[in-house]
Amino acid sequence: MPDLVYREIPKLTIAEINTALDRNNPEEMLEVVISAALFCEDRSFAEDLCVRLSSHPHFNVRGNAILGFAHIARIDKRLDEATIKPIIQLALLDEHEFVRGQANAAKDDVEHYLGWRFRAK
Repeated sequence: MPDLVYREIPKLTIAEINTALDRNNPEEMLEVVISAALFCEDRSFAEDLCVRLSSHPHFNVRGNAILGFAHIARIDKRLDEATIKPIIQLALLDEHEFVRGQANAAKDDVEHYLGWRFRAK
C-alpha cells in the first residue's frame, strides 16, 4: 500500500472550480469537490457539484463527492433529502470499497446532523 500523504485542501473560488471541472483531471477533482463542500459560499453550488460528481467515472472522485455531502450536512445542517439520500443509498452499494466507505461516513453524518434514516441493506 502506498504511503498516504496529507495535503491541505485549498480554498477555491467558483471560477477555479469551474476551470478544474473543464480539465476533468481526476487527481485535481479529488480536492475540488472537497474544497467546494468545505469552503464554497454558494452552498447550492457546492451541493450541486457533489451531486454531479457523485456519478463521476473515477471512483476516488465519486467517493469524495459522496463525502462532500457529509461535510455540507455537518457545516450547514441542511441538504436536499429527496435528491441526496438516494445518491448516498446507491453509493453504499458501489462496486468500489472506497466509495462504499465514504458513503458509510456520509450516511452516519446525515443521520447524526440531519436526522435522516436509511433503510437496512
